Amino acid sequence: MSESIEGLNVGAHFLDRLAPREREQLLASGRTLLARQNEMVFSQGDPHDGIFIITRGQVRVYYTAPSGREITLAYWTPGHFIGGPEISGGGTHMWSGIAIDDCEFVALSGATLQRVLREIPAFALALIDGLVAKGKCYSSMAQMLGTRSVIERLAQYLLNLAELEGIAEGDTVLLGRKTTHDQIAAMVGSTRQWVTMMLKRFQAKRIIAIEGGAIRILRIDQLEAILFRD
Repeated sequence: MSESIEGLNVGAHFLDRLAPREREQLLASGRTLLARQNEMVFSQGDPHDGIFIITRGQVRVYYTAPSGREITLAYWTPGHFIGGPEISGGGTHMWSGIAIDDCEFVALSGATLQRVLREIPAFALALIDGLVAKGKCYSSMAQMLGTRSVIERLAQYLLNLAELEGIAEGDTVLLGRKTTHDQIAAMVGSTRQWVTMMLKRFQAKRIIAIEGGAIRILRIDQLEAILFRD
């Protein structure tokens, strides 16, 4: 969740600081792990030990409140690392990560991370780059939650998806990713019932159409008007 898609994927390039030999050494230091679609990568409250570098697939990271409600923090793609913030291990995971599709990771334990940081000084700077990108991502999300209404967040989410993954067809945009109302609710910080009601309202106003579970945006300008109204 962000007010624009600019810089959203910067963290996927955090290893670009490394020379090819250093990158190869780093990845060889970890363990290759696989996770099937809908399999947990790590769970909130579990003991924490190191990070996972995504080499294939996509992971949804989310927080579960005591009430049971979830809020999605981000969808991380290949090149990003997950498993923070205590990258060197210790404590427990503050949130959960679930594989959206079949995933592959290079897992670096806390002890391995500390050793590699001593052996490859450039990796320390790369890791800082990755943490900075994550900090900006979560700060943008906090800003959206604190300053935008729920309907504005929904409009922004649809616009971001349209720009990131949308398929332009004439004057309309088909969103490539099929998302459930529960998933949208977790992203915008609302309930499934509210999302269902609002999407029906958008359909009635001919702002969107639902086609086989996918959303087609009919009036981009109307979504933008929600964000920039006085």
